Amino acid sequence: MRLLHTSDWHLGRAFHRVNLLDAQAEFIGHLVTTVRERDVDAVVVSGDVYDRAVPPLTAVELFDDALHRLADLGVPTVMISGNHDSARRLGVGAGLLDRAGVHLRTDPAGCGTPVVLADAHGDVAFYGLPYLEPALVKDAFGVDRVGHETVLAAAMDRVRADLAARAPGTRSVVLAHAFVTGGEASDSERDITVGGVAAVPAGVFDGVDYVALGHLHGCQTLSPRVRYSGSPLAYSFSEADHRKSMWLVDLGADGSVAAERVDCPVPRPLARIRGTLEDLLADPVLVRHETSWVEATLTDQVRPADPMARLTGRFPHALSLVFAPERAPDDPDVSYAGRLAGRADQQIAQDFVAHVRGAGPDEREQAVLREAFDAVRADDALREVAR
Repeated sequence: MRLLHTSDWHLGRAFHRVNLLDAQAEFIGHLVTTVRERDVDAVVVSGDVYDRAVPPLTAVELFDDALHRLADLGVPTVMISGNHDSARRLGVGAGLLDRAGVHLRTDPAGCGTPVVLADAHGDVAFYGLPYLEPALVKDAFGVDRVGHETVLAAAMDRVRADLAARAPGTRSVVLAHAFVTGGEASDSERDITVGGVAAVPAGVFDGVDYVALGHLHGCQTLSPRVRYSGSPLAYSFSEADHRKSMWLVDLGADGSVAAERVDCPVPRPLARIRGTLEDLLADPVLVRHETSWVEATLTDQVRPADPMARLTGRFPHALSLVFAPERAPDDPDVSYAGRLAGRADQQIAQDFVAHVRGAGPDEREQAVLREAFDAVRADDALREVAR
């Protein structure tokens, strides 16, 4: 069976104020063409269809168009909700869409109930594990400890139990939206840390033939059977070096996996350039970036006059300007944002306690801080569900 694995469409998202709807529509067209021309048997979409719980109407219309075009091809599609999606909204009409061959899996209770498709070699069971917010699903899964690993492990126990009851030789595919250990993050993913831990071990998914992951925006292979497709478009300058693609996966009669990357259309290349303003305006090597979306980091010791206006004179698609004078880390003039860059909320809070009190928090106090941050995350998730 030939699968096309994609994820993280983030329909409705902009890139530094640039509307990406046309680029996202071009991707959908590319996806449909790939399904038709490469004889794809099933499409799997591993979450974050939308960029936010209540997407703009234009994004909903594009999604509706994608569903119709996929259904018209007669190729089954299996989708799950991600942490950016409203599972309840995305799942509206799922029963009716099933009849058209579009299978939306947004309810955690359905983790152990697969979509079963067949080819000449027998059945393939597709298990959809939507994004599982630990605080919201721990009771339903009967786990005591709040964490991504515990709820995913409980969901996978249901998957393996169902698979064990099926005919010998039934192949299996799991769709999941999670941060799996070994994956490389970028700046455009929403933090899903719970209890100070974001990642889950890949071993949670043992026992199935292929795991189609979503959440991380870079295309990655954690093992031959566990892969991220990544987002089809770049959503931050940290993805400037990404090769955006989908996975074309051939699932053999014996459950073996062969995968090929299918490149996605690039609306405009990304470039990150760094130096003094005068150097950036004069450097002949940077000619190749004059048609790119540009993030410029200025290292001038004194902020130049009208830097963005001067930059766009050479780089008309410059979108982001960062000031980073080259100073020692302990220099009092280093910006507050610079000192906090790359630090998690928990670390910032602990540093604040140390600054105010003269000593950092002990283990009990660190646990209190973790619980506070987790409570805020859970409250945010509940509010999003209720919207």
